[in-house]
Amino acid sequence: MSARGVAAGVLPSDLGSYQQAVRLALTSDLITATRPRPGALDHVLHWADQLTRDLRELFGYTVIATTRQVRVVRRLDALDDTQRHLFAKKGKPFDRRRLAYLCLVLALFQRSRVEISLADLVRAFAPAANAIEGLGFDPTIGAHKAAVVDCLDWLVERGALRLSDGSLDSWAHDTERGDALFDIDHDICAILFKPARPVQHLTSAAGLLEGSGGAGRARPDEAARRARRLLVEYPVVYLDQVEPEVAEALRHPGLADGLARLTGLAVERRAEGLMLADPGGRFTDKPFPGRGGAVNRAAGLLLAKMADLLEDPGERRALRFVEPPAGADDQRDLLARVDSALPHAGVVHELAWAPPPAPDPGAGGAPPAEVALVERARLSAMVAELYEELGAASFSAAWQHDQEGLLEAAVTLLAELRLVRRHPGGVLLLPAFARYRNITLALPASGNEQDALPFPTSLPEDSAS
Repeated sequence: MSARGVAAGVLPSDLGSYQQAVRLALTSDLITATRPRPGALDHVLHWADQLTRDLRELFGYTVIATTRQVRVVRRLDALDDTQRHLFAKKGKPFDRRRLAYLCLVLALFQRSRVEISLADLVRAFAPAANAIEGLGFDPTIGAHKAAVVDCLDWLVERGALRLSDGSLDSWAHDTERGDALFDIDHDICAILFKPARPVQHLTSAAGLLEGSGGAGRARPDEAARRARRLLVEYPVVYLDQVEPEVAEALRHPGLADGLARLTGLAVERRAEGLMLADPGGRFTDKPFPGRGGAVNRAAGLLLAKMADLLEDPGERRALRFVEPPAGADDQRDLLARVDSALPHAGVVHELAWAPPPAPDPGAGGAPPAEVALVERARLSAMVAELYEELGAASFSAAWQHDQEGLLEAAVTLLAELRLVRRHPGGVLLLPAFARYRNITLALPASGNEQDALPFPTSLPEDSAS
């Protein structure tokens, strides 16, 4: 699909409104009358037909749009351990217990029931949880009750449940006397979990991935869709980490122009790869650089110090340069970790589906260029210098006595942004890291962790080349 065909039915005067609807659809797990904000549902529904056509043609995505909700059902090309969309009310990511409880709770809702009490739900839920080795549910254990509350809060927030009477908090404090009554929205429950294949037929998590059942090189049109999916789902795409046919599609200027017209963002193209640049922070769950507290600021300051190493001739000569591992290695490791927890007893063996081995990204292409390795000891020294230069209080009460903890959190953020890559003994500086080499070393005078660093908004054109 050429750039000229994107948003083909949209007038130039309406293009900004359409692009906003696209960004809302792609960045929201579910759009309802109240999520992500009032008015968003009406705005997206106005463009539902055009949005459905474009997302299907460009990405192979399915748009489920009704008068009450909109959701984009994605097609996944790889597992990604940086995408953690399930969070409890206080912002803490769901752990394995909460994810398991959420699936069990959703499985309990029968369409014949329009409401359910918390007491009835727990009575039905507890045997299912206790039948799973290593999971279980005990109402006398506070952590188990807290996990149930977080799951139900998550469903309430998305409109799958509506609290009509009682209180979750009262039940958490006293399971004998406390109770709550919920109305069930079965339509929302049905679209919250839509796997590519029935999970009871899978012998590997790879079965949930797009194209995992095929073999050989992807067709040009499918390679282009995979290339577009990479650009909208990941902060940056490196050409030496993808299959040759996908790299070829990424090099085609029409692909980038089409995404720029669709999203309203700018496509930055460098020798090493491409990225959708979003200076306004409208198309990301991890704005960087910018507001985000001590971790975001520490990550930016670390980037500045690591850039100094490369720009100083003496320091650069002392660095070790290594070839980064192929992306396929990460994928195999992640799949092995996920598959290690698969239950053997629940698979329908006569219908079991096992994927063939996936081809290695980059096979047949140019080998990745060597990149600098910054050792862990040097990173720790950098953080210590920041604490000495700026004062421990500049990093908020949560981190002022935990330099190593802040370092770990900052490295995690940079790795999720694909600016660095974890490596035994330290981190590898990936090419897009150079885009931020001119980050200003400054902190708000107040020292308030909610304030933003005054990072420059413009960057050199050759910063990642």
